[in-house]
Amino acid sequence: AKMAARLHEDLMLYSTDEKFFVVASQPGEVLEIDRMNFDLKLINVMPTLPPNTRKTPICAIIGIIHLLAGPYLLIMTEKQKVGRLDGHDIWEMKKSDVLPFVKTTIHLNDSQVRDNKEYVALVQHMLSTPGFYFSYTYDLTHTQQRIHYLAENNNLHSPLHERADDRFVWNQHVLRDFAVQPELRRFTLPILHGFVSINEVNVNRQQFTLGLISRRSTFRAGTRYYCRGVDQDGHAANYVETEQIVIHNGQKASFVQTRGSIPLFWSQKPCLIYKPTPSINNTPGTSKAVQRHFDEQVTIYGRQVVVNLIDRKGKELKIGASFAKEVSNINNPLIRYIHFDFHKECSKMRWHRLSILLNELQQDQDSFRFFSQSSKEVLSQQTGVFRTNCMDCLDRSNVVQSLLAQRMLEQQLKKMNILTSFEKFEDKVSLVKTFKNVWADNADFCSLQYAGTGALKTDFTRTGKRTRMGALKDGVNSLTRYYFNNFVDGFRQDAVDLFLGVHVVSRDEGTAIPSILQPPRNIRTTVLPLILIFGLAMFFLSLFIPASDGTYHVSYILFWAVAVGFTLFYIFRHGTEFVNSPRLSSDASLRKNS
Repeated sequence: AKMAARLHEDLMLYSTDEKFFVVASQPGEVLEIDRMNFDLKLINVMPTLPPNTRKTPICAIIGIIHLLAGPYLLIMTEKQKVGRLDGHDIWEMKKSDVLPFVKTTIHLNDSQVRDNKEYVALVQHMLSTPGFYFSYTYDLTHTQQRIHYLAENNNLHSPLHERADDRFVWNQHVLRDFAVQPELRRFTLPILHGFVSINEVNVNRQQFTLGLISRRSTFRAGTRYYCRGVDQDGHAANYVETEQIVIHNGQKASFVQTRGSIPLFWSQKPCLIYKPTPSINNTPGTSKAVQRHFDEQVTIYGRQVVVNLIDRKGKELKIGASFAKEVSNINNPLIRYIHFDFHKECSKMRWHRLSILLNELQQDQDSFRFFSQSSKEVLSQQTGVFRTNCMDCLDRSNVVQSLLAQRMLEQQLKKMNILTSFEKFEDKVSLVKTFKNVWADNADFCSLQYAGTGALKTDFTRTGKRTRMGALKDGVNSLTRYYFNNFVDGFRQDAVDLFLGVHVVSRDEGTAIPSILQPPRNIRTTVLPLILIFGLAMFFLSLFIPASDGTYHVSYILFWAVAVGFTLFYIFRHGTEFVNSPRLSSDASLRKNS
């Protein structure tokens, strides 16, 4: 098959007042970007540049985003090598920059200038999130099995961004200006968001590559409490495809799993309480959305074993019952539903009881098999996946996925004759350590991107044991999550919605139409926290200042205690008014990609 033209790897950006010039290290291609009329075109010869031209070495162009002041060029200025996978270098983005085309904001009013700054801050925040990966030569968005099909159908000659899986190209919206001009394909780099790890491992004096790629979906993407459930097109929130790859002496093996929010219309809006109660929106379209979700999963992956890990009691009971009913109503023989109450089964540190679930899944895992290839010959294909979920699809889900992956890795290493048939995975100390750390890092990255902190329960993933220290660390992470979910996640959700094009900035914002970023102020949300702080200060002050009149002093303390109590009661009663909510997407419960 004819291969696609290679992407430009090392670029030099020259910035003049009128133009950006992006020069490839290989001679012959110069991209000229006009900062006045916003045209993009290839030129053969660089013009003579003025002496004040800024020169910046860059790794790649991320794309162009249109904000109130005009377009902004998004560039990657620093990258770090993750490793080599199947002969290809894989990189992580480390630093980026956001450059305005137009050097002045004189054409904006004061409100628009303020909004434009906020939009730029949202883009910068999104680009500073850890976990953006890319390769100039390898398609990170596709599994080994899909790459094989692309090669079979002679699709590997099309440009990387054209053959990439739409679900996992995070800069697709900002690449639109490039994608419509096929001649710019060597500057058009698709970027993945999630987690990639590549390790060289030695077992029994044989070396193999162990790779793990988690691909976060761009559909219904967002933050923990503002992005739950499914949209009308069947896209589930926090959907991640995870592929574990083993490469040894020309042999390749790949095992794929998925995770995603329970695909119902449900929400769990933050309201200052530690765990908000989930509410199910039983609209007539629910069954259709669930059907669409599973139709797509079956089409892409084959058979589905749905592993639901949520509680069978309390706040999670209702949502689990609705999910079971919807899957049952689909009545598809290719979908099997299993409910394992993780918290109940593994309570009081009894994590060995996960073996009950693994034993139940063993037959399915053996029948799904894994994708296996030697040289060009396909030895086996994966015919189904485990679709794991808990409420967040983070902590419990990752623990179970890592155990399924461990069992499959042992099978693959035996098939490649790296492990003998009677050897056990657990006996290979360095392999176990590498494997467990990779999966714990995967948990941390997925959690950081969705919930704002590292994952919980990673002590079990890293060591195979649940520890008191791990439980303490989980407590700290849970409190941090509480803070993020209530006071930061609205901003984080806006950053995702802007970057992915769920919200497209209109140049009329702040003039013909009202500013979206500055909704009308609610006086209560400003005044009551100030009253609370003042009341607390007075309460503690009155506790520590010696009193001449005891009765007066006690009544003074009681007054401030009651004032604080009433204020807190009111704030928590109207908690949704006091949290940091998204501004760019009006209907978070039914959010979908535009």
